Amino acid sequence: MRTIGDNGVGRISIDFQVANRGDIIKAREGLLAKDKVRRLTIPGVVDSGAARLVLPKSVVKQLGLPLASKVKVRYADGRTRTRDTVQDVQVEIQGRQGTFTAIVEPSRNDALIGVIILEDLDFLIDCLHQRLVPRDPNFIISEIESI
Repeated sequence: MRTIGDNGVGRISIDFQVANRGDIIKAREGLLAKDKVRRLTIPGVVDSGAARLVLPKSVVKQLGLPLASKVKVRYADGRTRTRDTVQDVQVEIQGRQGTFTAIVEPSRNDALIGVIILEDLDFLIDCLHQRLVPRDPNFIISEIESI
């Protein structure tokens, strides 16, 4: 992972891996050669003020991700737009993996990583040192209701 300088409160830059989960499943089943899995290492901005994963349209095309639905997005300046979503995006950050739905943004050059991904992969933002840290280095911790 690469962390870049001061980007403001609650925002840091990292490189992380995205892959087509459908390809990974086909490779696991022997239907696709492992070296044919569509996978990229891309730059992203981790933003504690964002909720979801947003990918540039160019990345979505390269990964061949299936369209899922449309959502309305609201930008920080108050504008709203309708955007496509894609399914089966496997994200890997610091060895932790999860599969997510992503919003497709035609004008972005980097990804946006919101709190849903951070919560699921159990990361915290260390603003002082401009880095992403696992809450526990050995395990993803999941809070569940007591029984």
